[in-house]
Amino acid sequence: MSIHKEGIKILVFLIVLLLALNLTIRHYYLDDMVLRYVLLIGSLVLFFFVLQFFRHPVVNVPYNDKHILAPADGKVVVVEKTIEEECLKDERIQISIFMSPINVHVNRSPAKGIVKYFKYHPGKYLVAWHPKSSTLNERTTMLLSLEGGLDIVVRQIAGIMARRIKYYVKPGDSLEQGAEFGFIRFGSRLDVFMPTNAEIQVKPGMVTRAGRTVLAVLKD
Repeated sequence: MSIHKEGIKILVFLIVLLLALNLTIRHYYLDDMVLRYVLLIGSLVLFFFVLQFFRHPVVNVPYNDKHILAPADGKVVVVEKTIEEECLKDERIQISIFMSPINVHVNRSPAKGIVKYFKYHPGKYLVAWHPKSSTLNERTTMLLSLEGGLDIVVRQIAGIMARRIKYYVKPGDSLEQGAEFGFIRFGSRLDVFMPTNAEIQVKPGMVTRAGRTVLAVLKD
């Protein structure tokens, strides 16, 4: 287990801030041991809460060209047929995964393929489970062309707390199954749009693990 690069600056800043706050309280309230201990304990709790958010586990992904894997840790909140209107413009099965602040927020490719389209959209910060968050919130859209000729779409969506989407891919890039392609700070959502004949393996309420949970099995 390591710390994600997106968290290094934040953690260093937090250490400096908390250290300065505790030293200030110690200086001005030298005799108030209760206040000093409460602040110290609160500082440690806050630091370790932020620290766990930026954890970066090693995930070994055995390649399977028939599997669509979860792109994120979290909980399945949507499994439904819909029209993917930005890239594919046809009917797809949409699976949405909500990531709470306590989840690992590394985003991984659900399948092996070539990035045919990628676009960042600035937007609002509605709660991630809001029905219109996928079209109104800050988001990215990635069209991934799989080895078998099928296309899937993966969408990062910012939430009310997630004010920073990071992405590490561009059109033309090749992604391995389970490879990291992005990161979203704090609560947010990932949508995956796949063929309507895919055999869905999850349902709302199920917990997913990025690069490990099988969302669907593709048919020939």
